[in-house]
Order: sequence, then C-alpha cells, then structure tokens
Amino acid sequence: MILITGGAGYIGSHVNKLLSLKGYETLVLDNLIYGHKEFAKWGTFLNGDLKDVEGLRELFESYPIKAVMHFAGFTYVEESVKDPERYYINNVSNTLNLLQAMLEFNVKYFIFSSSSAVYGNPIEIPISEGHPLNPMNPYGKSKLMVENILKDYSGAYGLMYASLRYFNAGGADPEGDIGEWHEPETHLIPLVLDAAMGVREDIRIFGTDYNTPDGTCVRDYIHVVDLAQAHRISLEYLLKEGQSRIFNLGNGNGFSVKQVIEEARRITGRDIKAVENARRAGDPPVLIADPKRAMKVLGWKPEYNDLTTILETAWKWHKGLRGEKEFH
Repeated sequence: MILITGGAGYIGSHVNKLLSLKGYETLVLDNLIYGHKEFAKWGTFLNGDLKDVEGLRELFESYPIKAVMHFAGFTYVEESVKDPERYYINNVSNTLNLLQAMLEFNVKYFIFSSSSAVYGNPIEIPISEGHPLNPMNPYGKSKLMVENILKDYSGAYGLMYASLRYFNAGGADPEGDIGEWHEPETHLIPLVLDAAMGVREDIRIFGTDYNTPDGTCVRDYIHVVDLAQAHRISLEYLLKEGQSRIFNLGNGNGFSVKQVIEEARRITGRDIKAVENARRAGDPPVLIADPKRAMKVLGWKPEYNDLTTILETAWKWHKGLRGEKEFH
C-alpha cells in the first residue's frame, strides 16, 4: 500500500489516479485545507493532519504501508514571506512527524515533492541538479530543509528517497476527472483561462522588459500527468535499485508569459485581455530545467511536452470546473 499525503491536491490526486490504474493500493491522507475531497476518487481516503503524531502512529499501525509519497506542503511563495512560521511548521516540522512514524514502523521508501524554488535566482540555464542552492523565500527554504533532512536520515537510518524538484506544473487529466483547482489561484495558466471565461476581467503581465525574446518571463511547463509518471517510476526505481537521488522534473524548454496567453487565445477562441504591469520582486527572467538525469536514470520521458497539449487539457478541465453558466 502506498500512502499519499496531500493526495486530494492537484499533483497528488493525479499520482493517486495513475498508481491506482497501475494496480497499486493507495491510501490518501489530506486535511482538505487546500485539497478537495472530490479529487480522492481512488484508493482509501482519510481526513487527517500530519501534526497529529498519535493519529499518524495509528495510521501506520492500521495499514500495511510500503512507501510514502509526500505532497502535503504549503506552496504560496508570497504567503511564505508574510507568514514564515506557518510554512516551517507545516512543511518542515510536520514532515518530521511523518518521517518519525515511518522510522518507527520500518517504512523505508519516501518520494518527496520538492521544487525548483530551492535554486533561487539561476546563474546558468538550463538548471541542473548540481546548480547552487540559494532559495529566496521561506517556501523554497522549507523544501531545501527537508531535502537536507532526507539526506541525513538516509545516511543514519537507511531511508531510501527520491526528491523531485518540479518546475511549473500545468495541464489536467486528459479524461477530465481531475485538474488544477487552487483557492486562491496564483498560477498563470488557470488565471489566463479564468480571463478567457470572463471570471476575471484580465490577466496581468508582470514585467515586459526582461532580457527574453518578447520581454516577458520564460518558464518550463511540465504536464501534471508527466509529473505523475515520474513519481510512479521513481517509486519503482527505489523499490528495485534502492539508491536515493534528486531529480529535476521539467521539459527542458521554456515558454514566455505572452506565448502562454497567445496560445490560450488560439485554443479557447476567446479574446483575453492582457494588462502590462511592472516586474514583481524576485521573478527570475528565465527558469528552464535540465531534466537529463531523470531521463537517463529513471528512463522517464515527458509525453505531453508541448504547450498546446498542456493548455488543451487545462481548458477541458477548466470549462467543467467553472461551469457553462460562466461562459458569456
């Protein structure tokens, strides 16, 4: 049985679906602060919190857990700057609770949902796993803290882990079962699609004077289903090879904010009003992954690696999420 913490969230739910379709028995643990009960359509769902140490102990005692996939982290960068305590307690302290329970019940395999935020402002593009680590906010720092803890636990206790550093997750389940649904929403693609539907008046572009081809920020978008596949393959790699590793998960190419908006206009057939604003503090001009290690070591290869497919699946999901009544 695979325990998926935060499995009612965006990425965790896609991983849960994929694992279930591949024949794995899954156990979804989520406190539903940001997750959605509707997303826990596969496996066994438990409403619980990682701060509850006794509850975690009971969970590991009650179920034959073989491995843990850990998605139960807070992810809002601006919020982490305003309220770092909340991030260090949830993302670091609560992860320690989870690891404590794993050690107590001799569960040795751990897949960690990390982030490209551990790199900070890049000094080279594309960004490899060997790039200097200089996170710029408490969110990124909390992810790096956990990575360092995992390294120490691996050496001391024999914990086997894969730390997966995501770049920009996007898209949705091609069958439309689940997709991106954040409250509040801060990600570019769903915000652009909200503007296409008239849920928002416009989409704001923060900075048009970057040293990029069209002056707007460039990001590496990775389809959520490709992320899910990477988690499955990482799990099977650990179970077979037993070697702890860190992997970047990205496509290795980038799309600008203006490219995303223009492609969304084409796919939706709608006029999307874009408003140009000043730069935001801390936004690097370009973030593109070097995913060669994951491709070589895991044999992982993104299948949905073009912007069109990412946006088409996101649009299909988004129309269902917002409802036809919001069309105009």
